[in-house]
Amino acid sequence: MTSIHRQQSVIDACNAVITEMRDLAPSLVFASVITEDGFEVTHLGGSFDSGRLASMTSSVQALGDAVARELVMGQSGYVVIAGESGHMLQLRVTGQSLILAALFDNHELLGKALATSRRGVQRLSELLNSPHNPNQ
Repeated sequence: MTSIHRQQSVIDACNAVITEMRDLAPSLVFASVITEDGFEVTHLGGSFDSGRLASMTSSVQALGDAVARELVMGQSGYVVIAGESGHMLQLRVTGQSLILAALFDNHELLGKALATSRRGVQRLSELLNSPHNPNQ
């Protein structure tokens, strides 16, 4: 079977969702969907080394999960990295071995960025976990 990050239906769904996210929040500078093991499915925007960013995102997500386990907080919901020029959110896609990473500029409220990102992962989960998805 083809790896998830190379399946065209997965790539198409991810592209559609991150485009919808940009329509909802023009402050979205960059969005990427990656596999838990650090392979990029697709990205939108930015002039970053997306392959390198995918690897780092995977590592940060694993560290966040480890901290949540260590502190007995339950399953990690999301990771936020705040910087001077924006904030990066990382969320897992339910039922898939995928992570959404979204960078918003500093003009966006963290609440709207989180709501937009949650909506994105919910939509991805719906699309990819659908019984009509040929990869199920």
